[in-house]
Amino acid sequence: QVQLVESGGGGVQAGGSLRLACAASGRTFSGYVMGWFRQAPGKAREFVAALKWSGGRTSYADSVKGRFTISRDTTKNTVYLQMNSLKPEDTAVYYCAADSSDWGIQRQRYEYDYWGQGTQVTVSS
Repeated sequence: QVQLVESGGGGVQAGGSLRLACAASGRTFSGYVMGWFRQAPGKAREFVAALKWSGGRTSYADSVKGRFTISRDTTKNTVYLQMNSLKPEDTAVYYCAADSSDWGIQRQRYEYDYWGQGTQVTVSS
């Protein structure tokens, strides 16, 4: 049983930084893609970033490119999302997700099999 547990959310002023963590357990994750999505009130859940567990290849949404960095610590089975230069429009619940298909990095939420419970990020202006 795969479990994903997010942490690190909170409130920050515009221009500030936060680092989210996703602790993954339940199996080995080689071949998996680990992703971060977010959902703002009244909006659909959207892709933020993803990382291929083996090799570390990454992909980012245009809205966060250059500001957010996804990384992993294979010794801790943890994926991180470093968020810098935060903007009010980054306010959302952030979800960690895992795709077991080994087909490469996908950006559609339906491609992901497992989800965390989400962590709130609030950026004030």
